[in-house]
Amino acid sequence: MSETNAAAEVAAPHRYTAALAADIEARWQDFWDANGTYAAPNPSGDLAGDPETVARPKKFVMDMFPYPSGAGLHVGHPLGYIATDVYARYHRMTGHNVLHTLGFDAFGLPAEQYAVQTGTHPRVSTEANIENMRRQLRRLGLGHDPRRSFATIDPDYYKWTQWIFLQIFNSWYDPEAKKARPIETLVEQFASGERPTPDGRPWTELTEAERADVLSGYRLAYASDAPVNWCPGLGTVLANEEVTADGRSERGNFPVFKAKLRQWNMRITAYADRLLDDLDALDWPEAIKLQQRNWIGRSEGARLDFPVADHPDAKITVFTTRQDTLFGATYMVLAPEHGLVDEIVPAAWPEGTHDVWTGGHATPAAAVDAYRKQAAVKSEVERQAEVKEKTGVFTGAYAINPVSGEPVPVFIADYVLMGYGTGAIMAVPAHDIRDFAFARAFELPMRCVVEPSDDRGTDPSTWDDAFVSYDARIVNSTSDSVSLDGLGVTEAKARITAWLEDRSIGEGTVNYRLRDWLFSRQRYWGEPFPIVYDEDGVAHPLPESMLPLELPEVEDYSPRTFDPDDADTSPETPLSRNEEWVNVVLDLGDGRGPRPFRRETNTMPNWAGSCWYELRYLDPRNGERLVDADTERYWMGPREGQPTGGVDLYVGGAEHAVLHLLYARFWSKVLFDLGHVSSAEPFHKLYNQGMIQAYVYRDSRGIAVPAAEVEERDGAYYYQGEKVSRLLGKMGKSLKNAVTPDEICAEYGADTLRLYEMAMGPLDVSRPWDTRAVVGQYRLLQRLWRNVVDETTGEVAVVDAEPDEATLRALHKAIDGVRQDMVGLRFNTAIAKITELNNHVTKVREVPRSVAETLVLLIAPLAPHIAEELWRKLGHTTSVVHEPFPVADPAYVVDETVTCVVQIKGKVKARLEVAPSVSDEELEALALGDPAVVAALDGAGIRKVIVRAPKLVNIVPA
Repeated sequence: MSETNAAAEVAAPHRYTAALAADIEARWQDFWDANGTYAAPNPSGDLAGDPETVARPKKFVMDMFPYPSGAGLHVGHPLGYIATDVYARYHRMTGHNVLHTLGFDAFGLPAEQYAVQTGTHPRVSTEANIENMRRQLRRLGLGHDPRRSFATIDPDYYKWTQWIFLQIFNSWYDPEAKKARPIETLVEQFASGERPTPDGRPWTELTEAERADVLSGYRLAYASDAPVNWCPGLGTVLANEEVTADGRSERGNFPVFKAKLRQWNMRITAYADRLLDDLDALDWPEAIKLQQRNWIGRSEGARLDFPVADHPDAKITVFTTRQDTLFGATYMVLAPEHGLVDEIVPAAWPEGTHDVWTGGHATPAAAVDAYRKQAAVKSEVERQAEVKEKTGVFTGAYAINPVSGEPVPVFIADYVLMGYGTGAIMAVPAHDIRDFAFARAFELPMRCVVEPSDDRGTDPSTWDDAFVSYDARIVNSTSDSVSLDGLGVTEAKARITAWLEDRSIGEGTVNYRLRDWLFSRQRYWGEPFPIVYDEDGVAHPLPESMLPLELPEVEDYSPRTFDPDDADTSPETPLSRNEEWVNVVLDLGDGRGPRPFRRETNTMPNWAGSCWYELRYLDPRNGERLVDADTERYWMGPREGQPTGGVDLYVGGAEHAVLHLLYARFWSKVLFDLGHVSSAEPFHKLYNQGMIQAYVYRDSRGIAVPAAEVEERDGAYYYQGEKVSRLLGKMGKSLKNAVTPDEICAEYGADTLRLYEMAMGPLDVSRPWDTRAVVGQYRLLQRLWRNVVDETTGEVAVVDAEPDEATLRALHKAIDGVRQDMVGLRFNTAIAKITELNNHVTKVREVPRSVAETLVLLIAPLAPHIAEELWRKLGHTTSVVHEPFPVADPAYVVDETVTCVVQIKGKVKARLEVAPSVSDEELEALALGDPAVVAALDGAGIRKVIVRAPKLVNIVPA
């Protein structure tokens, strides 16, 4: 402590200091815990409580699940948590029953990788991380209902994650009903003959395995062999979103390859239209809605078949949104992984094959094999990137253009993806930029079928690039059976679609970019699938009585040692090594008695637990059902302005737009369809907070150096005498620029930290951290303390007197503004208004009690500890948490006078201070009588006076 500060504390022993703040904060946190201050009662069940509180308007406020990192929190992490806490506290004070709590999304790769490195069980390290994080969050004074907190790794929690998986597994999407239905209803349709089986045989003649295969084609959760992102270095498959643009894993930076593995999938594609349509009912940022719309990627077009020459039973099916350009299709491209490739590749190159088509290989099979290996090392992002050099190889096969009868060569190329459309395209190079580049590279023909609107002519060989237009005439598109010439694009699409449908070689259809959700991982630390396989490989769901299926102990948490650069390695999951757990004899209650089964040895992805956690917050101790129906309807059911129901406010990062948010919406809709919940959407209002950034300092090698040890001299930055660079970026341990909330709390107190993070700028904008600026909010709290408490004696210094009119006006304007800002999540401007009021009060000789109490209530959501302490010192015995928030008196909110501008010929000649309620007649008289106006008119007559009370008078001379 400096000599100055020491002297100040002697002179003012009851000054608000970091030490006093720490004492106040610890005492009130203990008080809140002991008294259940933040307990939100349910209408029924074991958390049912005070009926009067339940009768209030409800408000369900949520943060996105935190992951309990071993590094703990830095000051960037709590930004959203503090914001939701302020919002929740405000709504408690405005008469709401507020549900606000926080759990932990605790499955995932980080804990498992730590286990691989150290041998520590993931549960041990994860639970230690959770405890540290709970301690840090508690120190911030967050008003969470602790009874409702949990972690996804709790067996009592993931029992219901497994249960939901089984509901999805035992469901199918009925396109006629436009909803999920129990799989038994589909079985009934097959058994009755209402729905024919794929091969036409009666349902009773199919074996159990054959029936299982048929149903798998309909189930909303199903296993299939599919191309996946295989990451040997992590020993697991990855979702597309977990692969970087350069084809490496987002976590660990390992190479990612395309491989075909049997995986569990969720049929999220069945809900594509509903996921799109229901976005309109949500109060979400438009940018997030747009990302989801683009990710789902609905497009209307046609699906049509191209016969393959010399292969009577083979056809290439394509989806196109430009069926009007069918006459311009001069070649075809299949994805390298397309299943038809091996069937159509001939033994030798056809006569007349161009050298540039072969890739220098002696046979088509050799060319295809080599190109497939080349494509396998690219991510989907890389394959879709616009690059100058287009690669591919001729398969040796030709398809027949159905509208012209012309043979067109069939290539494979990595710019066509198996996961989009049909994995095949008809290439119209004259009118598609990528096809044009490919055709140029491989010397392929081009035909103009959409008349250019510029002067380039109709010979594509003379063009610099493709001509793409949706508003042009079709040309060169006539055959013996159909003509599109002279039609616009829309008319041509309709005509050719009808022509295709008449000949049963195509149909108008809708396609989606959205792919089914890959839902398995080859790791240990995740939810086990409640699925077992019989001797015939048929999957059987475990009965509910066997849930939760808990993770067994294993000796080795790592996947078998893989060569990270070898695409041909295969996964061996840690669970598969526990033979006693994998191979079991079970009675599934199906009347067939005990039988041998083999458990599924993949685990669910880390997204599973966060797909439904909002429901568990509602009824966290219910062991009998997913959630009590009355409780779910109370907190999340549809209501006015929220037709699809959902959480009232959900705050988190925009990076989850097409992962967590889309997956959670899908699960919610399935549960809604099956009658388990009343809310068709999980989150009604979404708010994306910005990021707290920090300066990263790097030495000449590009290595980050400790930011706290960097010195600034003459506009440059130095670390241990060496000049370093500075760049604003993320905050984190690896960047050596992290500041922990513990450090700030120790130096200033948690209330100061809360105020600073809320005051830094608009909540949805990223902002740089500056430890030196924290002191500004610390001083605000010190001034507030001085306005109430005598720093010398520690006694309350307020007086029982009425405030003067100036103070009343300052007070009620602040109340009015802060209330509006609280509802709008504009906490930075709310703090500015409180600061302005506090500064005004500081200048008052004796602070009236009513003003001091209002100030304390205004700041209570933002700085709850000091508010509780001052509220108690002011003589109250109740907690400030549930006190009514101040309400402004409209009479004092309106300005006492406003400035009226008087113009003559558009030029300002006078300014009048008038009452806001002044009438037009009164204002006109005042303006015409003003000496400056009289002088400016200089006796001239007046043709017209335009009055816009109370702010404007415009005089037009004669």
